[in-house]
Amino acid sequence: PSFGFLFDIDGVLVRGKTPIPAARTAFQKLVNSQGQFLVPVVFVTNAGNCLRQEKADQLSHLLGVPISQDQVMMSHSPLRMFKRYHEKCVLVSGQGPLLDIAQDLGFCQPITIETLREKHPLLDVVDHDRRPNVLVSIFVLKFFVCSLAVVLFGEPVRWETNLQLIIDVLLTSGYPGNPYRHQHRPHIPVLACNMDLMWVAEAQSPRFGHGTFMVCLENIYKKITGKDLKYEALMGKPSKLTYQYAEYLIRAQAAERQWKQPIQTLYAVGGSAALSQDEDIDNSWENELASAAAAHCRSVLVCTGVYNPHTELPLDTGESLTETVFHGHRDFRFDPGLVEPDHIVPDVDAAVDLVFQLENFAP
Repeated sequence: PSFGFLFDIDGVLVRGKTPIPAARTAFQKLVNSQGQFLVPVVFVTNAGNCLRQEKADQLSHLLGVPISQDQVMMSHSPLRMFKRYHEKCVLVSGQGPLLDIAQDLGFCQPITIETLREKHPLLDVVDHDRRPNVLVSIFVLKFFVCSLAVVLFGEPVRWETNLQLIIDVLLTSGYPGNPYRHQHRPHIPVLACNMDLMWVAEAQSPRFGHGTFMVCLENIYKKITGKDLKYEALMGKPSKLTYQYAEYLIRAQAAERQWKQPIQTLYAVGGSAALSQDEDIDNSWENELASAAAAHCRSVLVCTGVYNPHTELPLDTGESLTETVFHGHRDFRFDPGLVEPDHIVPDVDAAVDLVFQLENFAP
């Protein structure tokens, strides 16, 4: 094969924990009688609440084909390349086995929001029922160093606690419990995964995603300081970093199977092409990857997720583009040409059929 698939998961293969019927049919076309994939496939998800192996096991069960962890790209997977932070003490926010995830990615000293809250019980006071009954010595708290970086894996459960403590860490240069510092110097690094404003589960309308949490954090920081919150890195779809890392995984699969023909085209099923990021974002990770080899990345939009094919289109398409509400992250520039899909199909089964037809590929 001279092409590979990048499959989104939510809204493409599953809705919540319920598999979309077309998914099993599609994947029977992608494997041979021994269960080996006929083309390189990577599952690209903006989820960040579990390890790759757990997601691979879930997908194997849902789709009825064997899937390895090397075929799964979580929103946090590219953090493996940010080795200069691996030895530092980092505060991690999100859900799931956060310490296991962080350590699997290479972080040696991760600290969770819950651990930070236990060390600094006076900081989390929005919920009156969780306020400490006994005042804790301020002297003891001053000497607990929190972190030298903040890693946002995904939306947390108690937003008020996470927002409060992350702001505390940023405004004290990693020493929460100390007074806020209002110097003009930049805050400690923030690395964020998954910028999805909303996502699709079993409910009839989309649900808040990590992007919504980030909007809250950014606006609180700016309201307090008058300055923009700066990110050291943004990853997860639709960042350039995510698609380059996914291509790296595709090429690794092809090399392992000893397929000699170079991968020319990637088909992103359910996703869009990468959007341009502001220049302030750190791009030193590019040195960790070989230069992109694929000539094209084609987007194939399916109608089982957030996209609604029955939405009424305005008569003046030029005017509609200028009035389009951009749901992407503030650090990504809206480019109508990039968010316009190359193909629109009913479901993932139709997407596989279409790609095989376009590539003249007969399994």
